Amino acid sequence: MGRSNVLWVNQKTLSKDVSGKVYIVTGANSGVGLETTRQLIKQGGHVVMACRRPDAAAEVAKSFTGLKGSYEVMRLDLADLQSVRDFVDEFLKRYDKLDALVCNAGLVTFGSEIERTKDGFEMAIGVSYFGHFLLTELLLDVLKKSTPSRMVIVSSVVHAGSKRNRPNVHLEDLNFNTRKFNNFAAYAEAKVAVVLYAMELAKRLEGTGVTTVSVHPGWARSNFGGNSLIMRIMRVVMAPLSPFITDSNEEAAQPSLHCLLSDDVPNHSGAYFSQSSVLYRDKKCRDGGWPMTSPNPNARNMDTAKKLVDLSYKLVGLT
Repeated sequence: MGRSNVLWVNQKTLSKDVSGKVYIVTGANSGVGLETTRQLIKQGGHVVMACRRPDAAAEVAKSFTGLKGSYEVMRLDLADLQSVRDFVDEFLKRYDKLDALVCNAGLVTFGSEIERTKDGFEMAIGVSYFGHFLLTELLLDVLKKSTPSRMVIVSSVVHAGSKRNRPNVHLEDLNFNTRKFNNFAAYAEAKVAVVLYAMELAKRLEGTGVTTVSVHPGWARSNFGGNSLIMRIMRVVMAPLSPFITDSNEEAAQPSLHCLLSDDVPNHSGAYFSQSSVLYRDKKCRDGGWPMTSPNPNARNMDTAKKLVDLSYKLVGLT
């Protein structure tokens, strides 16, 4: 017996035939990304599995045998902006349409020492936000060409914080070049950036037929966080309670699948969608919502969102 208030996509939506549609899913070789990919293929879609480890993706993709749709594995390292550019170049050589982009990959670092991407970004925001920002911006033309199309980017309940401590993006020092580094603060700020970006992009793309949303997938029982000693200890300690407070990867994939497949979602472009989660410090948010209002006012500030995007253009070399 597991959690009673898990939000599920209805069977009518999960029975849609999406044959002929092309999807990109980052981080598709494990966890929520893998289950999102599996369902899209089950419904007839073609999924480009954009993964840092293509061999691992090819191995797990063997489990798709017999499903209605198809897939292709392509290498993408979101911690390397040149890899993002190479991926987009190769994708556009092979495909002339893109029905949906799922910016699923992300990470949290552990320890007190800052880790950086190849381009010098703090690792959490570099992968979760900057890598996906460049990927999305470079694919906007094909998304517009393929309308109605969608972009789903994965955030986290962590972005919400608490009434006493609401995370925010620090535009003057996004990458902890001068600030004291804290890994969990960095992760929370990265996920605020993700919510702001989806909101800004929706405003910018009004009238184009491209829908953009951010999602919290839930507390997934995946390999997120890696296999560090602290994560292995946490999994052992939490094991007895896990079914009652965490989600299977299938359950955690439901918000993304809803945002990709539901006919209602284009009515809420820019919104935040959340699986239910005990991790919300604001009790009113724990049942989730499709969509729901983020309790963090910093993640709803359009002025901040526009400044973040303007700065991001410069930092990833698009201006």
